Amino acid sequence: MKVLILAGGYGTRLSEETTLRPKPMVEIGGKPILWHIMKIYSHYGYYDFIIMLGYKGFYIKEYFANYFLHQCDVTMDIKNNSMEIHTNAAEPWRVTLVDTGVESMTGGRIKRVQNYVGNEQFMLTYGDGVTNVNINDMVRYHNSHQGSITMLSSQPDGRFGALSIGDNGRVSRFLEKPKGDGGWVNSGFFICNANVFDYIQPNDQVVFEDEPLKSLAHNGELYAFQYDGFWKPMDTLRDKIYLEDLWQQKCAPWKVW
Repeated sequence: MKVLILAGGYGTRLSEETTLRPKPMVEIGGKPILWHIMKIYSHYGYYDFIIMLGYKGFYIKEYFANYFLHQCDVTMDIKNNSMEIHTNAAEPWRVTLVDTGVESMTGGRIKRVQNYVGNEQFMLTYGDGVTNVNINDMVRYHNSHQGSITMLSSQPDGRFGALSIGDNGRVSRFLEKPKGDGGWVNSGFFICNANVFDYIQPNDQVVFEDEPLKSLAHNGELYAFQYDGFWKPMDTLRDKIYLEDLWQQKCAPWKVW
């Protein structure tokens, strides 16, 4: 099954990093977060990736074009213009890099790679979030129902402590950063049947999370895989620092490999 990764947005809420490189290339533990996402999928046996490029997409192309240089010990013979690779630390990945337009929205990017996917089931995610969900559990759940798409759904942690306040103003209970307000959110990991493409109009300005997902839900085709384990998007510098701290402390929950 192919894994589609959205990697073309501007990442404006992480502008401290994304003025220089695309958001999926922002590093956690010295590796792009895109690498971490791909390692999660490959741990469960999925090695065929389609990466949808946009803003500064050439950085991602150059990263994979020079993957051996990033991962291996090499000897370069300048005189003979040759290079010897001493260790093979490459991953068993097949990576298709597709320019889907700098200004394209998520639905437009997905629609542009339809020919690379064909008429088969596929996975979809964003290039900025990590989780420790068992991907194969999601696949089994998806295949157990009749819907066209399964979405990972989580309850994000609150940013602030919560108070339970009585009528007289007395605080009866304090919770330090509880789970969110009880709502389940789109966590950005999807299992999709090929007919999901039929819900996306051939228009670069289509937002996948808008009309396509709303129509799928209206038609009873959208299912949620509710998960109370670890999931974290890297939306802001605060998120990046949090993920980096987890990695440096050697307790990164998403490191399942």
